[in-house]
Amino acid sequence: MNWTTLLHREIEEAYKLSDALITLLDDTELQWKPSSGTNWMTVGQLLMHMSTACGVPMKDFVTGDTGSPEDLSANQLTLEEMLPSAEKMPSVESIDEARRLLREDRCMAVEAVNMCSENELDEKTAKALWDPVPLPLGYRLLQMTGHLNQHKTQLYYYLKLMGKPVDTRTLYGI
Repeated sequence: MNWTTLLHREIEEAYKLSDALITLLDDTELQWKPSSGTNWMTVGQLLMHMSTACGVPMKDFVTGDTGSPEDLSANQLTLEEMLPSAEKMPSVESIDEARRLLREDRCMAVEAVNMCSENELDEKTAKALWDPVPLPLGYRLLQMTGHLNQHKTQLYYYLKLMGKPVDTRTLYGI
């Protein structure tokens, strides 16, 4: 299997299952968050984050616009400002908006992969703000599908805590 095939499969699966979980929600639940612990995103914030968790950074990696520690200094941004606490994160206003934004992000992810040759995915390297080690571009893009999958699983557990009828089959689309 090559990078392109692998990435397209991972993209389709992650977005399909994320969207299926989102359809289990309604607009009245956007403010819900776990009651114990701190720094939890609301459902609406989680959905907004999911809509930029994969396609947006994939495009940035492919175009080389990933930022750097020097960019933080030049813009006088701290890491905390770039990664705000949950209460400062934006939220979607509706489930329809969340699904639309997720579809747009999926298109961006597919477009990013399609912009690359198999050779570029295998041999071109990319650094990340959180990891300055140059890694193959294909691997960096695969990490972003993993990022979306992590938050898909977070949404799954939110739904479970909310008493929604979800189980392992729901999470994996079985």
